Amino acid sequence: MESLELLKLNLAIEPDLRSFVCFLMVSVERLKGNVFLASLASLELIGRLRLAGACSGQPFPVSIQLQNQHLRVHWNENEFSFLRLDSAEQSIIDPLREYLRKSTESTTPEILMQRNEAMARHLHDTRVRTERELAELEVKLLIRQSELQISVRQAETDALTGLLNRRAFDEKLDQAFRHTMRQKNSPLSLMMLDLDFFKTINDQHGHQYGDSYLIKMAQTLRSVIREDVDCAFRFGGDEFAMMIHADHVTACHKARQVIQQMDGRVSVGIATIDQRTHDDMTLESFIHQADTALYDAKHRGRGRAVVDGCCKIDALLCGSKCAAKETRA
Repeated sequence: MESLELLKLNLAIEPDLRSFVCFLMVSVERLKGNVFLASLASLELIGRLRLAGACSGQPFPVSIQLQNQHLRVHWNENEFSFLRLDSAEQSIIDPLREYLRKSTESTTPEILMQRNEAMARHLHDTRVRTERELAELEVKLLIRQSELQISVRQAETDALTGLLNRRAFDEKLDQAFRHTMRQKNSPLSLMMLDLDFFKTINDQHGHQYGDSYLIKMAQTLRSVIREDVDCAFRFGGDEFAMMIHADHVTACHKARQVIQQMDGRVSVGIATIDQRTHDDMTLESFIHQADTALYDAKHRGRGRAVVDGCCKIDALLCGSKCAAKETRA
């Protein structure tokens, strides 16, 4: 026998649950079932329904089904076998269904008001709970983002000097190079720097002094760049680099500042790309130009900066002054 639905009700508030149990007992009486057993079963059913969320102010659909002489109660995906009947004559079932239908349609204004108030409370509580959960999630997300930023910063930072490392150099220079070559609305200069005779300094004065010397170099580089615009890097050992969003003249000026502050013991190679740069310029070629200029600075006697490109500027430290000489390539 197929399942036959006798009643469907929404148990949003306590009066709904009481009405449902009454309709269930009426069904038992009219179908000539055992009222005593039904009373016992109703106690267990009420407990299960409340545990499942009935009378909480939110929609909670439940139905009475008749199948194979069994009264069953269904909610969500749950089923409760309420009572077995000795018989279920069709002549009784049809009038019973009609009675239940009419009974559920006649709801008093008081019950409707209670149901509306309960639903409103449920919506309010749900909104408050959701807002609280969203706020907690936002805090967790901010904490996670902060942890991630710290992790990324640590992975991109040289432990001794606090400058960006080679990994950050590869990523940030690639991004800046691509942007400059695509837009060409502002120049980009790459400065490669080496501490002159650092091995000798390290051997004569010890590694602790050498580390302090490297830290001094890092502080010097930071002092000549614009924070959050330009970048300073340490590759390792005595090799450093700076990425300057400026032309070769500004880059050369900054190189002079570094050389002066480091007592003339720094060699610098500079390469610049701007509107005049050919479109077929590659990142590798850009880096190679700066490396070549650095080699040239060392070859010329160290303690100076050489700009590779359309012109070369040889900035030579002379005591406390810095003189510049330009020669056409």
